[in-house]
Amino acid sequence: MKDFITIATFTYPNDYAILRLLLEREGISYFFENETMIGVFPFYSNALGGINLKIHPKDQTRVQEIIDDLNTNSHLNIV
Repeated sequence: MKDFITIATFTYPNDYAILRLLLEREGISYFFENETMIGVFPFYSNALGGINLKIHPKDQTRVQEIIDDLNTNSHLNIV
């Protein structure tokens, strides 16, 4: 996981609930850095730099397409 890159940052876990399902459906390897800590202490989000979506670089184009599609062609916007 050391080669994974950050492609998006979120403030709270509910901001990316739909995105998580879409990534799993596509079979894309990912993890959310700081997710547990912010889940327990939500007010630490700004201090920790938010929740970072980490993906493998080979999936960068597809993940960006998924995020863009959610933001433009859906009523379920990524915050």
